[in-house]
Amino acid sequence: MAERHFTPEEANALLGEVRPAAEELVAHRRAMTVAAARQAQLVRRIAGNGGDFDPQEPRTLEEQFERETEEVARCVEQLELLGVVVKDLDRGLVDFPALRHGEEVLLCWQVGEGEVAYWHGLEEGFAGRKPLPLD
Repeated sequence: MAERHFTPEEANALLGEVRPAAEELVAHRRAMTVAAARQAQLVRRIAGNGGDFDPQEPRTLEEQFERETEEVARCVEQLELLGVVVKDLDRGLVDFPALRHGEEVLLCWQVGEGEVAYWHGLEEGFAGRKPLPLD
Protein backbone atom coordinates (compact mmCIF):
# COMPACT_ATOMS: atom_id res chain seq x y z
CA MET A 1 0.00 0.00 0.00
CA ALA A 2 1.22 3.52 -0.82
CA GLU A 3 2.61 5.82 1.86
CA ARG A 4 0.26 8.60 0.80
CA HIS A 5 -3.14 8.66 -0.85
CA PHE A 6 -4.43 11.62 -2.82
CA THR A 7 -7.91 12.88 -3.40
CA PRO A 8 -8.54 14.12 -6.95
CA GLU A 9 -8.47 17.68 -5.57
CA GLU A 10 -5.10 17.11 -3.88
CA ALA A 11 -3.68 15.53 -7.04
CA ASN A 12 -4.80 18.48 -9.15
CA ALA A 13 -3.40 20.94 -6.60
CA LEU A 14 -0.03 19.16 -6.81
CA LEU A 15 0.07 19.46 -10.62
CA GLY A 16 1.78 22.84 -10.20
CA GLU A 17 4.85 20.87 -9.07
CA VAL A 18 4.27 17.62 -10.97
CA ARG A 19 3.70 19.15 -14.42
CA PRO A 20 7.07 20.96 -14.80
CA ALA A 21 9.00 17.97 -13.43
CA ALA A 22 7.16 15.59 -15.77
CA GLU A 23 7.66 17.89 -18.77
CA GLU A 24 11.36 18.11 -17.95
CA LEU A 25 11.46 14.31 -17.61
CA VAL A 26 9.97 13.87 -21.09
CA ALA A 27 12.44 16.36 -22.60
CA HIS A 28 15.46 14.66 -21.01
CA ARG A 29 14.17 11.21 -21.99
CA ARG A 30 13.79 12.40 -25.60
CA ALA A 31 17.33 13.85 -25.57
CA MET A 32 18.63 10.59 -24.07
CA THR A 33 16.95 8.59 -26.85
CA VAL A 34 18.40 10.90 -29.51
CA ALA A 35 21.89 10.55 -28.01
CA ALA A 36 21.56 6.75 -27.94
CA ALA A 37 20.44 6.71 -31.58
CA ARG A 38 23.36 8.91 -32.59
CA GLN A 39 25.73 6.59 -30.70
CA ALA A 40 24.32 3.56 -32.54
CA GLN A 41 24.60 5.36 -35.87
CA LEU A 42 28.23 6.25 -35.15
CA VAL A 43 29.03 2.64 -34.22
CA ARG A 44 27.54 1.44 -37.53
CA ARG A 45 29.48 4.09 -39.45
CA ILE A 46 32.75 3.13 -37.75
CA ALA A 47 32.09 -0.59 -38.32
CA GLY A 48 31.26 0.07 -41.97
CA ASN A 49 34.40 1.88 -43.07
CA GLY A 50 35.77 3.48 -39.95
CA GLY A 51 36.53 6.78 -41.57
CA ASP A 52 35.42 10.35 -41.61
CA PHE A 53 34.36 11.05 -38.05
CA ASP A 54 35.58 13.36 -35.34
CA PRO A 55 37.61 11.31 -32.83
CA GLN A 56 35.97 13.31 -30.01
CA GLU A 57 32.46 12.39 -31.20
CA PRO A 58 32.17 9.03 -29.40
CA ARG A 59 33.17 10.60 -26.07
CA THR A 60 30.89 13.61 -26.60
CA LEU A 61 27.91 11.37 -27.39
CA GLU A 62 28.64 9.14 -24.39
CA GLU A 63 28.86 12.16 -22.09
CA GLN A 64 25.61 13.56 -23.48
CA PHE A 65 23.86 10.22 -22.99
CA GLU A 66 25.14 9.97 -19.40
CA ARG A 67 24.07 13.55 -18.60
CA GLU A 68 20.58 12.96 -19.95
CA THR A 69 20.31 9.64 -18.08
CA GLU A 70 21.25 11.40 -14.84
CA GLU A 71 18.67 14.11 -15.51
CA VAL A 72 15.96 11.51 -16.18
CA ALA A 73 16.82 9.81 -12.87
CA ARG A 74 16.75 13.19 -11.07
CA CYS A 75 13.30 14.00 -12.47
CA VAL A 76 11.95 10.57 -11.52
CA GLU A 77 13.30 11.00 -8.00
CA GLN A 78 11.78 14.48 -7.75
CA LEU A 79 8.37 13.13 -8.82
CA GLU A 80 8.57 10.17 -6.46
CA LEU A 81 9.40 12.50 -3.56
CA LEU A 82 6.11 14.27 -4.31
CA GLY A 83 4.36 10.93 -3.77
CA VAL A 84 3.53 10.06 -7.39
CA VAL A 85 4.48 6.91 -9.26
CA VAL A 86 6.20 7.39 -12.63
CA LYS A 87 4.74 4.94 -15.16
CA ASP A 88 6.03 6.03 -18.59
CA LEU A 89 9.16 8.11 -19.14
CA ASP A 90 8.40 8.89 -22.77
CA ARG A 91 4.87 10.20 -22.18
CA GLY A 92 5.39 11.66 -18.70
CA LEU A 93 2.68 9.38 -17.35
CA VAL A 94 2.31 9.41 -13.57
CA ASP A 95 -0.13 7.89 -11.10
CA PHE A 96 -1.28 9.31 -7.80
CA PRO A 97 -2.20 6.57 -5.28
CA ALA A 98 -5.79 7.04 -4.07
CA LEU A 99 -8.54 5.18 -2.26
CA ARG A 100 -11.93 4.25 -3.71
CA HIS A 101 -14.34 2.68 -1.21
CA GLY A 102 -11.34 1.63 0.90
CA GLU A 103 -9.55 -0.02 -2.03
CA GLU A 104 -6.33 1.38 -3.46
CA VAL A 105 -6.63 2.77 -6.99
CA LEU A 106 -4.54 5.15 -9.06
CA LEU A 107 -5.39 8.63 -10.29
CA CYS A 108 -3.82 8.93 -13.72
CA TRP A 109 -2.27 11.97 -15.48
CA GLN A 110 0.17 12.50 -18.33
CA VAL A 111 2.01 15.45 -19.84
CA GLY A 112 -0.34 17.38 -22.07
CA GLU A 113 -3.47 16.81 -20.01
CA GLY A 114 -4.98 19.85 -18.32
CA GLU A 115 -5.89 18.13 -15.08
CA VAL A 116 -6.04 14.80 -13.28
CA ALA A 117 -9.29 13.53 -14.76
CA TYR A 118 -8.92 9.72 -14.82
CA TRP A 119 -8.40 6.78 -12.51
CA HIS A 120 -7.82 3.03 -12.86
CA GLY A 121 -7.39 -0.04 -10.70
CA LEU A 122 -3.93 -1.26 -9.73
CA GLU A 123 -3.94 -4.03 -12.33
CA GLU A 124 -5.73 -2.19 -15.13
CA GLY A 125 -3.13 0.33 -16.21
CA PHE A 126 -3.53 3.14 -18.73
CA ALA A 127 -5.85 1.13 -21.00
CA GLY A 128 -8.32 0.77 -18.12
CA ARG A 129 -8.60 4.50 -17.39
CA LYS A 130 -12.02 5.70 -16.32
CA PRO A 131 -13.13 9.33 -15.99
CA LEU A 132 -13.38 10.83 -12.53
CA PRO A 133 -15.19 11.00 -10.16
CA LEU A 134 -14.20 7.84 -8.30
CA ASP A 135 -17.79 6.90 -7.45
